[in-house]
Amino acid sequence: MLVLSRKEGEQLLIGDNIVLTINRLSGNRVAIGIEAPREVRIVRGELDRHEVASPGSAPVAMSMDETNVSVASKPHS
Repeated sequence: MLVLSRKEGEQLLIGDNIVLTINRLSGNRVAIGIEAPREVRIVRGELDRHEVASPGSAPVAMSMDETNVSVASKPHS
């Protein structure tokens, strides 16, 4: 896992087409803006796999007010 420190307004770039922006810091919470292609599925890490929308079903709605967002990737083999 890569751990980076960022300040409000700073960004993280993932690959060529995903941008994470730290929108707001408040106490121990952070609001993250995510710019990614529509085909990239983004869900909160605490959602149970059975609750995650399957391809072709209704997407999981997220508002910019939801602040506990985690992004995880599979470890490289």
